[in-house]
Amino acid sequence: MTAESVRWGILATGGIAAAFTADLVDLPDAEVVAVASRREDTANAFAERFGIPRAYGDWESLARDENVDVVYVAGPHSTHRAAAGLCLANGRNVLCEKPFTLNVREAGELVALSREHDRFLMEAMWMYCNPVIRRLKALVEDGAVGELRTVQADFGLAGPFPPSHRLRDPAQGGGALLDLGVYPVSFAQLLLGEPTDVTARAVLSDEGVDLQTGALLSWDGGALASVHCSIIGGTSTTAYVTGSHGRIDIPNGFFHPDRFVLHRDGKEPEEFLADPADGPRNSFRHEAREVMRALRAGETESPLVPLDGTLAVMRTLDAIRDRIGVRYPGEDTTAELTPA
Repeated sequence: MTAESVRWGILATGGIAAAFTADLVDLPDAEVVAVASRREDTANAFAERFGIPRAYGDWESLARDENVDVVYVAGPHSTHRAAAGLCLANGRNVLCEKPFTLNVREAGELVALSREHDRFLMEAMWMYCNPVIRRLKALVEDGAVGELRTVQADFGLAGPFPPSHRLRDPAQGGGALLDLGVYPVSFAQLLLGEPTDVTARAVLSDEGVDLQTGALLSWDGGALASVHCSIIGGTSTTAYVTGSHGRIDIPNGFFHPDRFVLHRDGKEPEEFLADPADGPRNSFRHEAREVMRALRAGETESPLVPLDGTLAVMRTLDAIRDRIGVRYPGEDTTAELTPA
């Protein structure tokens, strides 16, 4: 890493890796220097597409590349523990896609590895780095709506997805919850912290993954969060935050919003809009910039996406899966399943 640029490696070559890399190459202080895939031909094709100088047909070569400052792990979440762990053990800093891992046990192992090797580690929860979400969080913390009462959020895709699709495949951590439900859960916990109780219901597929899930999260102080996710029905992806003196509405795309509306009791609604200078609402640049800022500052985790918060979200996802009866092949059944 130099004062001018941070050197990135990309692990995986799917759609999310391509979208992230496309944003990276537009950042003047980011340099994409290597890509790895399990297949040499796909790595080479990806490298040619984005002008990346080094392509590897295996993960370990990228993990051992000392000319890479940070690796973006973008494969299916069933591979995150192995891929991110390999990079951390070889001295690479890591930005790992959401959901962080399949379960909290795997997440804890990655956090322990990052601390053992003194490496930076962050979940790629781009929502937390979005300037509009950061503004909303600051307003809530400043008491704009009073004491928080409820949070509601939904994320559903219409599908239908065939049984062969990764979202229906238990071996790839399929189902609505980990792929989509991580966003409503993370949004609720950004504002309220880890819940003290979790209840949930789901519709399961023949393969044993959740087609749609609804969960009610509760806190000792009386706050509630209602979250929903689906891969069999497209939802409005809205979110609402209600407090004792007002509410905040995110009318659509709550996980990458371009606006929200603040309603204070006795006052006219206030609309908060994204700054056009921040780029499009679906930009990955905000999380990339946060990673590079932290690396230059010598930090091993981001205050915007702290590792303890990531672990807390994974505990909640585990608890929901426990309530709805979803387990993935080879999972350790002794893993912690309830919130701390």
